[in-house]
Amino acid sequence: MRSVVSIVCIALSLGLLGAAGEAMAQGAAKGASGLPLPRFVSLKSKRVNMRIGPSTDYAVSWMYMKSGMPVEIIQEYENWRRIRDADGTEGWVNQALLSGERTAVAAPWMRGKGKEVYVNMRREAQSGASVIARLEPGVVFRIGECNGDWCRAEAGQASGWVSQGEIWGAYPGEAFK
Repeated sequence: MRSVVSIVCIALSLGLLGAAGEAMAQGAAKGASGLPLPRFVSLKSKRVNMRIGPSTDYAVSWMYMKSGMPVEIIQEYENWRRIRDADGTEGWVNQALLSGERTAVAAPWMRGKGKEVYVNMRREAQSGASVIARLEPGVVFRIGECNGDWCRAEAGQASGWVSQGEIWGAYPGEAFK
């Protein structure tokens, strides 16, 4: 194993490997599902029990009462996923209660900071673009794609772009369609 690591390090320093080699060198984590860890998903059901362990034998520590909430999967065990929510609460949820649909929360760290605190939804993915909606901190909305700086968002009847740095539900610099 040591020689493989040495070869990867030498190849990286010479620029011989692409993104796959960099991921291997950084030890990109994959769960039992084969999907990357951590990753964002959303709650599929209106009632989701969070448990203290990966089985129905474990006590319920929290109950979510709203579908579509974004959560971060940080660990996998069989058909159970250890999740973290925007407030930092962690626990185990059955995978059947999770969806791959991406959602986000507008600046949850700004909740309770005043009545004039908003996340602007813009017509285009530019800071100078016109504002088409103002989202209060804590508002949950769907995101369809992110380019690393901006995410395409849908909140109610409004559709536009929000700054990736002002949401919880996409990693900084993450790009997807």
